[in-house]
Amino acid sequence: MTTEDQYRRKGWAERHWKSWYFWATPSRLEPVIEVARTLKRHLPGRLSYFAHPITNAGAESLDSRIQAIRVSARGYRNRENFKTAIFFHCGGLDLYPQTH
Repeated sequence: MTTEDQYRRKGWAERHWKSWYFWATPSRLEPVIEVARTLKRHLPGRLSYFAHPITNAGAESLDSRIQAIRVSARGYRNRENFKTAIFFHCGGLDLYPQTH
């Protein structure tokens, strides 16, 4: 089994995680220990990716685009104008004239 195949399975990923965790915690580097503990608290959620390979990348991308719209306008007069700008920029509308 190749290394690439090993980390596509929950058991192998968990084994690698434990190996890294037991290296990181006695390292006496406080930031590394803090990250290790944070990852340990979130480990079940992170390992659930192997059962359901879904990420929130699409939502993060859309949120980034919306934040860019907000920043580029330096604020909107009211919420409705902001919503209109989001629909305009993110709505996937084809506004170019059709030529036949």
